[in-house]
Parts: sequence; structure tokens; C-alpha cells
Amino acid sequence: EVQLVESGGGLVQAGGSLRLSCAASVFAFDDYAIAWFRQAPGKEREGVSCMSKSDGTTYQIDSVKGRFTMSRDNAKNTVYLQMNSLKPEDTAVYYCAAAKAHWVNCRSYRAFDSWGQGTQVTVSS
Repeated sequence: EVQLVESGGGLVQAGGSLRLSCAASVFAFDDYAIAWFRQAPGKEREGVSCMSKSDGTTYQIDSVKGRFTMSRDNAKNTVYLQMNSLKPEDTAVYYCAAAKAHWVNCRSYRAFDSWGQGTQVTVSS
């Protein structure tokens, strides 16, 4: 199991930007597919963006395309989520997750077995 710690959340006005980071404590981080999920109050956890372990295969939900960019730095064991043009509907707790596999589609959270504690993102209108 991978230990994951998110940071970078906060309060921002609509149209602003935030950059989330997720630091992983694991020997071979490049063995893991990774993802960012979010959960708003009263809603199910949804996969925002996910990435394969090495070849850059990615997926994003339509609502963040063109605004969010996911990246990973395997040398630093860190995953990032750059969020631009934020909207109030992006308000949620954001989690990073990992699975020891080449690729796991984040349409479902059940395939991911390592989770961070979450970081709150609040976008005011």
C-alpha cells in the first residue's frame, strides 16, 4: 500500500487557480497508476483525472477538460493537479489515489486501493 499526502487546497474565487500536489511514500512509484477524485457534500466520489504508470495515458471527466491538467513526476514521487478557471461547482474534497497497475480507469473508485486524506477546495462565486 502506498502512503499518499495531498496539499494545495484552499479558498479561491471563481476564475482563479490552484495547484494540488500528492506526495507518495513508496519505493517504485512508477509501478502505480494514479488518479484524482473529488467528493462534494451529498454527492458520490467521482474520478476527475487519471493517468497510467508511465506512458501518459490519461482520462478526464468532461467538466474539467481544458481547465485541469494532471501530471506526475516519478523522480519526486509526486502527482499534481493544476486547476485553472475554477468554478463554484468544483468545490469538493479532492483525493489522490493509486493502484499498482499499468492503467486503471478512474470512472470507478473501487479499483484504487491507496488513498490520501483529502484536501478541501472551495470556490466562491
